[in-house]
This record gives sequence, structure tokens and C-alpha cells, in this order.
Amino acid sequence: MLAELVAGAELVVADGMPLVWGARLKGTPLPGRVTGADLIWSLSGMAARAGWPVYLLGGAPGMAQAAARELRARWAGLDVCGVDAPPYGFDRTAAGRERVRRKVVAAGPALVFVGLGFPKQDLLIAELRRELPEAWFLGCGAAIGFAAGAVRRAPEWMRRGGLEWAHRLMTEPRRLARRYLVDDLPFAARLLAESVVRR
Repeated sequence: MLAELVAGAELVVADGMPLVWGARLKGTPLPGRVTGADLIWSLSGMAARAGWPVYLLGGAPGMAQAAARELRARWAGLDVCGVDAPPYGFDRTAAGRERVRRKVVAAGPALVFVGLGFPKQDLLIAELRRELPEAWFLGCGAAIGFAAGAVRRAPEWMRRGGLEWAHRLMTEPRRLARRYLVDDLPFAARLLAESVVRR
């Protein structure tokens, strides 16, 4: 199911350094890491120049509004046509998903940043794409919080060295410990080992 979600995307980028390293070890290097935290800025700039309305979906209460202010301050003329921070667990009910869907569809965005984490954001995007087939959707994780200035990004040297996960773990240990240490770390180790073997 999750593999199908990823395969169904029109564009998939390497958001984690283990993917970049694995591709390099396998002999099929990628151009580099492309994060939602970077794309929210560059794509908002493109949207401002093109006149595309942008929608911000995700983050804690007030965070999407703060991100909208920061993005508008950086990119003159950016049309943020809507923001929403659905409550935790909204996706567990049809009514919760419908409320979110109605707000996005009514806003009529050309570009939607969905910062709810994988796979929640990707499942919601799959539903929304049916309603807004002309719009572009970007699953951007914590990018809305970064853009708002509410969540600090790792220093540049940590990002270059593939240590952004460690910085995030130190800043949000309760929320991210299981994800990074139990789910992601074994996956990254397997990915790197298989990349070496396949090469």
C-alpha cells in the first residue's frame, strides 16, 4: 500500500541522505538531497512569479498562518489562498477528512503544501488529487513549521553531513525517537547494505 503511494507520485525526490548514499554505493548516484523544507521556499517563489495560488495544510495551530506570513514577506505577490491545521486524528473519520477536503477544494489552489508526515500526508494527497487534478501537491513533512520559524532546522554542516535527523531527534525526542531509531535506522542500514551488495 505505501509503496503504491510512492510509485503513484508524479515526482519523487530523495529527502533523506541514506537514499543519496545508497544510490551512490549502488553506482547510480543522484544529483543530491531535495527536502520539503527547501522546496517550500523555492516553489513558493515560482508560484509568486507565475501567479499560482498556494495552500498550506498542516502544522500545529497557528503555524500555517505564520508560515504564510513568512513566505509572503520573502516573495512579494505570493497568493496564499488558504491555510489549515487539522486537529490530530482528523484522518480517522470520514467527516474529518471531508472537512479538510472541502476547505482545500473551495480555495482552488494551484499548489498545495501538505505537511502532515508520511504516510498521512500522502494518503490525503491521493484523495485530494481526484478533486483537484490540475493542482500540484507536495508532501513536505515539517516544512511548514520550518517556514514559520517555529521549528529550527539543523545547521548547514549537519545537513551536508547527513545529520539533520540527529538534530531533529535532539529537539523533538518524544515525538521522533520511535520513528528515527526503531523505524528509520534499521531501514537505512538495510538500504546501504543492499546497495553495496547489488553493486
